[in-house]
Amino acid sequence: MRNRNSFYCFLLLLVISQWSVAQEEKQLRTGAERLEILLPMIQGKKVALVVNQTSVVGSQQKHLVDTLQTLGIAIQVIFAPEHGFRGDADAGELISDSRDPKSGLPITSLYGANKKPTREQLEGVDVVLFDIQDVGARFYTYISTLHYVMEACAEYLVPLIVLDRPNPNDFVDGPVLVASMRSFVGMHEIPLLHGVTVGELACMINEEGWLQKQRCPLTVIPVTGWKHEQRYQLPVKPSPNLPNQTAIRLYPSLCFFEATRVSVGRGTPFPFQVIGYPKKRYGTFTFKPRPTKGGDMHPLQKGKNCYGIDLRETKNAGGLDLGYFLRFYTLSEKGEEFFSSPEFFDKLAGTPELRRQIIEGKSEEAIRATWQPALSRYKEMRKKYLLYP
Repeated sequence: MRNRNSFYCFLLLLVISQWSVAQEEKQLRTGAERLEILLPMIQGKKVALVVNQTSVVGSQQKHLVDTLQTLGIAIQVIFAPEHGFRGDADAGELISDSRDPKSGLPITSLYGANKKPTREQLEGVDVVLFDIQDVGARFYTYISTLHYVMEACAEYLVPLIVLDRPNPNDFVDGPVLVASMRSFVGMHEIPLLHGVTVGELACMINEEGWLQKQRCPLTVIPVTGWKHEQRYQLPVKPSPNLPNQTAIRLYPSLCFFEATRVSVGRGTPFPFQVIGYPKKRYGTFTFKPRPTKGGDMHPLQKGKNCYGIDLRETKNAGGLDLGYFLRFYTLSEKGEEFFSSPEFFDKLAGTPELRRQIIEGKSEEAIRATWQPALSRYKEMRKKYLLYP
């Protein structure tokens, strides 16, 4: 009888254990929150962190730096990407080395004198952790920082652990970058909307030989409770001018305007949610960009009344919409030097072909048709690296 009771007790514990695992798999937990996996990998080691304001843990949104310090992890240095460790620097603003007043840790910029960690900067480091929230667009530079960190780790044989997070713009769309257009706003031959997480992209970079035929000693701690095409609301704004989910969803479509004279609302309370230019024919909605500390101190069309459209209430399904750009190009009457920086536009697009197609007056449907062969090849390759069904 006792043996039978013991068997039933064991069976009950097994069922409870399996139920707990199933429940954990349903709960959305980022890689940074899976400390039961991370801590055994870094305890007793000297750690470098590539982090910013998005590197938060749990419902209390405690920063990963503070979390690991509390647990006695020996953090040696913080590496900061574009916008800085606290995420309050303007786009394109060079970041200086400094020291974090709260943790007392040194901060080394990867958006200043160098974008790639040097041998000296990694001296004495046993392992590097990368934990930064991406937004799924090729020209969002955090994934370029990831590439350079992977290159350095490959060269100096330092293990890299990527703490994965969901992709809030989880689509595969847009032109695929051609190798000749490689830059810091597009380092990989992937579509504008690449449809992978940072962890999946890291695996792709490693296995596709994009690290100059080197391989990074890479580990990815995946997300639980999330799968591709599932909507994800970011708990922290990923950069100063993407303050909410609307801006994040519109960003891939509106970023092209950054290479024109048209404002996307930098210097207003609603960046990447409005479009306008200082001529009334562009629309009835008006706004005036002003210098904004922690947003943009030198916004395009500063102090001018811009006329255009308000997208804050738009039911945006996400993805890439060329309609906004084509509409404003047509309204410009093509005589106002619409492309203020043609070279930068081509880098954002990843190809000079898109600008030529727009100037030629091709429809969005015709333009999209030219993307399909390269997109099909990418989608097939992408399947090998998907961590989330």
